[in-house]
Amino acid sequence: MQNATLVALSGQIALRRKLDVIANNVANMDTAGFKRVSLDFEETTMPKASATLFPRRDRDNRFVRELATVHDFSAGSVEVTGNDLDVAIEGDSGFFVVGTPAGERYTRAGDFAIDSTGRLVTSDGKPVLADGGEVTFGAEETNIAVARDGTISSSAGLKGKLRIADFPDTTVLAKDGDNLYSASAAPQAPAYVRVRQGALEKSNVSGVQELTAMLDVQRAYERISNLVKQQNDTSSRAIERLGSVNA
Repeated sequence: MQNATLVALSGQIALRRKLDVIANNVANMDTAGFKRVSLDFEETTMPKASATLFPRRDRDNRFVRELATVHDFSAGSVEVTGNDLDVAIEGDSGFFVVGTPAGERYTRAGDFAIDSTGRLVTSDGKPVLADGGEVTFGAEETNIAVARDGTISSSAGLKGKLRIADFPDTTVLAKDGDNLYSASAAPQAPAYVRVRQGALEKSNVSGVQELTAMLDVQRAYERISNLVKQQNDTSSRAIERLGSVNA
């Protein structure tokens, strides 16, 4: 396979990966606390040969490869829901702490619920952690309230204070599925935090931005496909002409 085709294919692979990421962003536009993801790419050089005796020396081949996955942790808009178990963190910093079998995980999604055992849990059933561990409510408890500093109370009195983890360097966070993040470094206590009961932070994905990016990727993919086709057609014509030459 010719080098030009290999280079083009590396670009198409990168574009397919980028399209997958954009599609995932669009699919999570309505997911509470979801953070937009993007990809960074770089040019990588691969030598093809070392011959230098010909008038045109061999040149390096330049391919495209994925460099890094970038998460946009800017805050999404806050929507008032009126649900007492919905809680939003105001501002860009801070994450709710969630307990999982693999250890603590972190999320901005505050669409909480109470499970059959009375625990305060995420939308998919993982326990939300407070300063004293899991938060539990009795079947008879009412008037659940979350103060601006995250203190939880009910008709039975104080229940604890929501743990809010802060990561000044968000590059230590890695996506862990289910709208959760794992961390390669210990979190810090935020210097200042405000939460809002009865509200949810929405996704920070812009539909217009993502759809525009999707169209750009599709056009670029089509241009590369046309380039590959032209290259293959040129090669086919060259082979036909060479094959028709009499020895």
